[in-house]
Amino acid sequence: MTDLLDFDEVEPDTDCICAGCTARRRARLHAASVRDGGHASSHSRRRRAAVLVAAVGTAIGGGALGAAATPAPGGTSSTPAPGTPQGEVSGRFGESPPADGAGRRALQGITREQIIARAQGWVDQKVPYSMSTYWTDGYRQDCSGYVSMAWGLDSSQTTWTLPDLADRITKDELQPGDVLIYNNAANPQAGSHVTIFGGWTDSTRTGYLAYEQTSPATTRRTTPYAYWSNSASYLPYRYRALSPAGGGASSDGAGQSTAFPGADKFAPGRSNAYVTELGRMLVRRGAGRFYTEGPGPDWGEADRRATEAFQLAQGWTGAEADGYPGRDTWDHLVNGTGRNIDGGSPPPPTTTPPPASGVPPFPGAASFAPGMSNSHVQLLGEQLVRKGFGRYYTQGPGPVWTESDRLNVQAFQLSLGLRGSEADGYPGPDTWRRLFG
Repeated sequence: MTDLLDFDEVEPDTDCICAGCTARRRARLHAASVRDGGHASSHSRRRRAAVLVAAVGTAIGGGALGAAATPAPGGTSSTPAPGTPQGEVSGRFGESPPADGAGRRALQGITREQIIARAQGWVDQKVPYSMSTYWTDGYRQDCSGYVSMAWGLDSSQTTWTLPDLADRITKDELQPGDVLIYNNAANPQAGSHVTIFGGWTDSTRTGYLAYEQTSPATTRRTTPYAYWSNSASYLPYRYRALSPAGGGASSDGAGQSTAFPGADKFAPGRSNAYVTELGRMLVRRGAGRFYTEGPGPDWGEADRRATEAFQLAQGWTGAEADGYPGRDTWDHLVNGTGRNIDGGSPPPPTTTPPPASGVPPFPGAASFAPGMSNSHVQLLGEQLVRKGFGRYYTQGPGPVWTESDRLNVQAFQLSLGLRGSEADGYPGPDTWRRLFG
C-alpha cells in the first residue's frame, strides 16, 4: 500500500496516453465532489489511493455491477460519494454530457408503456453488458445507462445521479417503469446496481419482473423483491417527468403516434424515430439477423430487407413485398398480428366471436393468473387486440395466461385513467365490463 500511496503523489503527464497516467488523471478528476470544492490534495493520501484503485478498475474494464463515480444525490452530506467502477455521467455515444454536467435540463415526458417498451428493445437485441462502450442508440451499456435509455434521458447517468431525476416512492406505490436502486456507499467495489420494475408476478408481491442490464446481456426475469442480494438496501424511485398514459404514443418513447406515419418516413436518406421503431418491431418478429447493429433512425438496406422478409412471411408478393412498409405492414407489426419472419405460425383464429350484444359474464379473477390456461384467457386476449391493445403479443393471443396478457391488460387499464392496484394488469369485473362493453 505504501508504494501505491507514493505512486499517487506523482503528477500525471497531461500529454501521456499510457494507462497509468490516464488512470491518475481520472483519479484526480473524481477524487472529490464538486460541491465540496475539493481537489485530490485536500484529502488524505489513503483516500486518493482508494479513488485511484477505482479509476484503474474502470480503465481495465473490471469491477462490479453498476457503481458510479459521481456524488451521492441529495447534497446534504459533506462526504463525497466514493469513486466506483461504473463510469460517469456521459453524453450520447460517450460525447460530452449536457452543459450543466448532469443531464438535468428540462426532462422529456414519457409514459410507463414507453419506458417498458424501450427496456424490452434492449432485451430483444440482447445488448452486451459493458461499463465503457455504447450501444447504437447512444447509451452506455451498463445498468444506469440502460435506465437512462429507458427513461429517454439525453445522457447516460449513474446510480448516484439517477435519484436526482426521480422521486422516492414506497414499495406499495411501485408500478411498471419505476426503478429500484442500490448504492453501496460503504464498499462501492461490491457493486451498486439498478433494475427497472416491470410489475408484480403474483398477489403476494414477493417477486417482480425485473428488466436489467447485467452480464452477459440485457435480461428480463422474475426476481425476488427487492433483489437477489442486498435486498433491504434497494430503494424504489419514480422518474420525475412521467407522463400519463394515453394519446396514442408509440413504444419508441418519442411520443409518436402508433397510427401509420406515412410511406414517406421510410425511404433512402430518411432519418426519424419511426425507422427505429419499425426496426425494433421487426426484430421482435424475427428480423434480428438482418441487422449487424441497431436498429437505428437512419433508413438503410437492412431495414428494407427485414421489412421485405416480414412481408413475404405474410404470403405477399410483388409490390406488396417490396421492402417498404405500408399501412398493412405497420398495423401487423404494431398489433402483433400475422406470421413471424422465422416461419412461426400465425395467431390462432378467433374461436369465440365478439359478443353480439351485452357483456360476457366475468369468469372470476382466478382465471387470470400465471400458469392458468382456459378459453377465458383467449377471449380476453382477442378482445384486447380488437381494442388496439395487443402490442405486447409476439404471436396471437392464446389460452395460456402470460406476461404479454398482463401487460396488454395493464395498458388498457392505464388508458382508462386507472392507477396503482387498479392498473396491475389483472382483469377484475370492472375492467372486463369496460373492455367488452
